[in-house]
Amino acid sequence: MPKFEQYNIVLKDLPIGTTVKEFTLCDDYFKKIDSPEVQKGTVQATVTIHRKESSFELVFHLSGTILIPCDRCLDYMEQAITHKESVWVKFGSKFSAEDEIVIVPEAEGAINIAWFLYEFIILNIPIKHVHAPGLCNKSMMNKLKKHIVKSKDESADDDTDELDLEDNDDLIEEE
Repeated sequence: MPKFEQYNIVLKDLPIGTTVKEFTLCDDYFKKIDSPEVQKGTVQATVTIHRKESSFELVFHLSGTILIPCDRCLDYMEQAITHKESVWVKFGSKFSAEDEIVIVPEAEGAINIAWFLYEFIILNIPIKHVHAPGLCNKSMMNKLKKHIVKSKDESADDDTDELDLEDNDDLIEEE
C-alpha cells in the first residue's frame, strides 16, 4: 500500500454537489512526508469538494499545531496553523498544474492531496519563528549573548554589523 493512499480522492465517483472529507495529520504523516521543516504536529484538515459538471473546487480548511525549532534557542516550539485555500481541478489527458487549476488524467479520475496539505502547512510558517517573550531556553540565550555581544570598547573599532541582543533583553532573563 503506498504511503499516502489514504489521501486519494476519487473525483470521478463523486456526485454533483458537495462532498466533505476529513483527515487528521499527525506525527506519522509528517514522518512520511520526510521534510526537515516539520516533523511533528497535529492538524485537522477538512476538504470540501464542490463538483460541477466539468470541474471540481477543493476547499481546504486546516487547523492545528505543529512543532518547529525556534530560530533563537533551537528548542521546539508550537506553531498554530489555521489556513483556508481553494484549488480547482479538471479532467484532462495528463497530470499538470497551470496557474490555479490542476489537471488530473481522466482515466485515473483521482487526485492525491497529501502534498497539497503539506504545502499549505509550510506556507503558514512565519519566516521568523521564535518563542514568545521569556519562553526561549534561558541557558541557550545566555550562551548566545555571551558569545555574540562585544563590549562597547571593542565594537567602537569594528565597523561591521553584529547581532544586537540588547533590543531583545526582554527575551533574556538573567539568573
